[in-house]
Amino acid sequence: MEPILNDGEYVFGTVKSTANIPRDLVVCEVKEREGITVVLARKDADELGVTYEYVASWITLNIHSSLEAVGLTAAFSNALAVEGISCNVVAGFYHDHIFVDVKDSKKALNTLISMTKKKVRF
Repeated sequence: MEPILNDGEYVFGTVKSTANIPRDLVVCEVKEREGITVVLARKDADELGVTYEYVASWITLNIHSSLEAVGLTAAFSNALAVEGISCNVVAGFYHDHIFVDVKDSKKALNTLISMTKKKVRF
């Protein structure tokens, strides 16, 4: 699975429009009825005036996982839950990305590395 902790702190903010947010700064976005959720580097959100409540670390699972794979998300989210770590998961085409509270980043990374060493099956 080879989890990688990306540098920096990331936030989930909500905006009505992304017109004033440069596309290259957006890690990901989700369109919802209430607004558009954007994930940005904390420093970029601060500079752009995007409000947020949750500051996260971003872990990428450096394995090409199929969007049709069964059990991967359940396996790592359960392992993190056992350790008392909340996670927000975004599946990209090539990789799964996990956002965890900044205070839990090292513990989350170690939990995921431990899963890899145990060769947990999905």
